[in-house]
Amino acid sequence: MISFLDLKELNSQYEKELIDISARVIKSGWYINGVESRAFEEEFSDYCGVEYTIGVGNGLDALKLIIRAYIEMGIFSKGDEVILPANTYIASALAISENGLKPILVEPDIENYLIDPKAIERKITEKTKAIMVVHLYGEICNMDRIYKIAKEYNLKIIEDSAQSHGALYNGKRCGSLGDASGFSFYPTKNLGALGDGGAVTTNDKELATTIRILSNYGSSKKYKNIFKGVNSRLDEIQAGFLRVKLRYLDREIRNRRIIADYYLKNINNKNIILPTIREENSHVWHLFVIRCSRRDKLQKYLKARAIDTLIHYPIAIHQQEAYRELSGERYPITEELAEEILSLPISGLQSLEDTKKVVEAINEFN
Repeated sequence: MISFLDLKELNSQYEKELIDISARVIKSGWYINGVESRAFEEEFSDYCGVEYTIGVGNGLDALKLIIRAYIEMGIFSKGDEVILPANTYIASALAISENGLKPILVEPDIENYLIDPKAIERKITEKTKAIMVVHLYGEICNMDRIYKIAKEYNLKIIEDSAQSHGALYNGKRCGSLGDASGFSFYPTKNLGALGDGGAVTTNDKELATTIRILSNYGSSKKYKNIFKGVNSRLDEIQAGFLRVKLRYLDREIRNRRIIADYYLKNINNKNIILPTIREENSHVWHLFVIRCSRRDKLQKYLKARAIDTLIHYPIAIHQQEAYRELSGERYPITEELAEEILSLPISGLQSLEDTKKVVEAINEFN
């Protein structure tokens, strides 16, 4: 079986370093907000090219805390609107609605599956306060166009960078392209922990300070609570694991690009629509997503050939029961993608032999 992603194999290459860091944290006797957490925040800030990183419990919390902080700072208010792509994972929308704001869905560009700037402008109202750009599958959105829109309408730009660690846009890394960015370090990410984890990056000192306080029960000083905060902190041991894996992230990305390049150059089945890329060295290929009008048949066919695939995502946000208030809305492009997309195996350790087998199987599908 060619697995979609073998986490055991992936992490085994760092086994000694991960065990060493575990022992160091255990022996330190300090397990939350310690040396490893602060060191990782500094190292990730350097990597992303930002002033501040705040480690938090997970990627959803990272986005929620950005919005919550803007509320506490008086920039957002309950009932305000945030525009986001309709084809993203539900976490992007949850971060908005859980803060009492309204998620406003817009269609993606059918060519690259990223939020369509033209669709953004059509949905802006006097209640719009931000654009949440989701760098889906590992590719950066059209930020030049989005910058112009945000400037014209005085909107904040929130990056959902959960799938795009290390991706570049005009030489700048994601996490530094908006007013703030939320990252997930879920184990399957290109930079994945061995459990849950997340972070916020920003160059805004006030925002960073507010988020750090909010994530620590709303407290800046023990037993003194400024806000009705939450408990969302990056565990010390996960921070240590991430410090190890951050050193190898660029290697992971290079290997994924080799696999993606092979797929792009060698899959030639007329029934398959391949992804498009803006720049050869910008995409980090968290996922390699193809489209096929007979997606379910293709997935079963590949499974019979011992090739594991996944669907990201089969049910759009407006079709979820959780967002039944949006059930009357229609997003044809998003709905088409939900019916056609299929993610092929890709990881930093995938062999050329396995990659060739995937290509051969797809090319023989009819």
